[in-house]
Amino acid sequence: MTEPQASQPQAAPQRIPTPRSVVQRLQYDPQADIERAAQDAEAFWLEQAKTFVWTKEPGQALKWDRPHHTWFADGETNITLNALDRYAKGEARTRAALIWITEDEQAHIYTYGTLHDRVERFAAGLQSIDVKKGDRVIIYMPLTPEGVIAMLACARIGAVHSVVYAGLGAGALRDRIEDAGAKVVITADVGYRRGKLVDLYAIAAEAIQELVGVDYLVLHERITNLHREHDSRTVDFQELMKQGKAEAVPVNAEDPLFILYTSGSTGKPKGVVHTHGGYMVGTSYHMKALYDVHPGDVFFCTSDIGWIVGHSYIVYGPLVSGSTIMFREGAPDFPDTGVLWRLIEKFGVNVLFTAPTTLRMFMKLGEQVLKPYDLSTLRVVACAGEALNPEAWRWAQEHLGGGTGEGAHAVVIDNWWQTELGAPTIGTHPRWDAKPGYAGKPLAGVDADVVDEQGNPVPVGQQGYLVIRKPFPSMMRGIHGNPEKYAAVWNENPAGYTSGDLAMKDEHGYISILGRSDDVLSVAGHRIGSADVEDALVSHPAVAEAAVIGVPDSIKGEAIHAYVILRRGFEGQVGRGLRASIIEHVRHILGPIGTPAAIEVVESLPKTRSGKIMRRVLRAQAMGQDPGDLTTLEG
Repeated sequence: MTEPQASQPQAAPQRIPTPRSVVQRLQYDPQADIERAAQDAEAFWLEQAKTFVWTKEPGQALKWDRPHHTWFADGETNITLNALDRYAKGEARTRAALIWITEDEQAHIYTYGTLHDRVERFAAGLQSIDVKKGDRVIIYMPLTPEGVIAMLACARIGAVHSVVYAGLGAGALRDRIEDAGAKVVITADVGYRRGKLVDLYAIAAEAIQELVGVDYLVLHERITNLHREHDSRTVDFQELMKQGKAEAVPVNAEDPLFILYTSGSTGKPKGVVHTHGGYMVGTSYHMKALYDVHPGDVFFCTSDIGWIVGHSYIVYGPLVSGSTIMFREGAPDFPDTGVLWRLIEKFGVNVLFTAPTTLRMFMKLGEQVLKPYDLSTLRVVACAGEALNPEAWRWAQEHLGGGTGEGAHAVVIDNWWQTELGAPTIGTHPRWDAKPGYAGKPLAGVDADVVDEQGNPVPVGQQGYLVIRKPFPSMMRGIHGNPEKYAAVWNENPAGYTSGDLAMKDEHGYISILGRSDDVLSVAGHRIGSADVEDALVSHPAVAEAAVIGVPDSIKGEAIHAYVILRRGFEGQVGRGLRASIIEHVRHILGPIGTPAAIEVVESLPKTRSGKIMRRVLRAQAMGQDPGDLTTLEG
């Protein structure tokens, strides 16, 4: 951990009230929930749980023996009963569940009835290739309805899905398949990005080449016969759709729903485990309580199913809540910078969920990009995944929300959470005053604080560690195959779950997220461990040793800067070609998000006497700052 430093005195950011014209458009006021949860959080969450469909209704909420906790453990359900069946067999069956937009702006609408039918069929197809309850299935798919159908089909039969972002390379995919112990991998022939084809099948086939535990590679063909040579384990996605229909398999509330890999501070990515019951209750609650989304609304999320935001707010949260989710394959500024705003106008989007990186990109392009479009149907613009800087908040509130005065039609809200937490944890509710640069306050049922290393609350305005004192339903239940690492996040600080983030609290309870306390990089909101990038670098034949740091980037938040020591024999080859070779090597292993923006060849790296690389020294040098105490530096 980085030792928290006393914060420098600074002017308190102004609190900005939500315009009355926006408040009048909001449907939900969470204040009663916050007060109820403060009195008895367990009773509050049990009340929420009982609004769902259960095959056996739970009678208990939390059971906690730190670090382990369960929620609704005496209950049985299946998340697809709540996401599909309860809407598909009633009046809501003709309601739009998914609006999928292709990169060239073709719209495909799936009603709840249609989606339910497709999921039933693909679930039966998975059963036909011997996928059973508890089996792990890797989904390496572009952002298409088939990816969503695959996730829901796994859930329906009690199999555990693990979605791998389709921008990661073969090495990263192989690591996740091995760690999960997956017997089936589902992929597509291609994805589309900025008008170009990404050959996903070739990457998936390479990843499983030596993995004898993988029985089937399921292929969704988007272009007929694009791949004439198939791995012998390949089966056709559409053929599996012809095997009948599968009923939802009742599962215990604590049975695993999915494993999602995220970067830790050391070693390989960790497989975060979420369950059917608690995750279902927590994620869907925030659709209404924070994002103010209700049946009949159109909710546009610009994330991807490969990340927790995509799991929670493209798939499970919206569908369990009975709302309409819109998502799109492709980059937000392609084929031109107006595509997102045209779609918002065309489909009457009510709530937009996007990343600060996206807002900063359009801020840089200028508000003239937005002027041709009517965005008045928007009432909430939610941002998460990385820090939302005050300048981006103000720009978005002015140009997406209509300003801060009466006549504004929408409010920009910040919120903070993690893969491990499953759902929003700290946020600024649309009805609350905004404080740019602050994520907000703990939400209903969340006990969060900023503490020192001994677990004591730090004074207002002082930097400390952000912790969660008690579990809430959507929190992870474990780390797949690594109980020790899971226990560490609860035992590292006496106060509770350690988020790995540094934070500061003001006198009104608003919390500002200041950055990571560990060696995790955040590139465009995507977490990646420095160890992952360094391992990829040193696997290049020219690299003997490597260290990476994050440096500020005006669009992505952080960019990866790599320092490498070359192996003997390569010293005279330093040049653009070698740097490009190293960058492309890392891209092949980790995909674009793990690719260094710059490679710097050095003769040595700053290390402690015990051999640990002092990345803070590299970071200080890159930023032109004082590196501080160097007494532990190797002589």
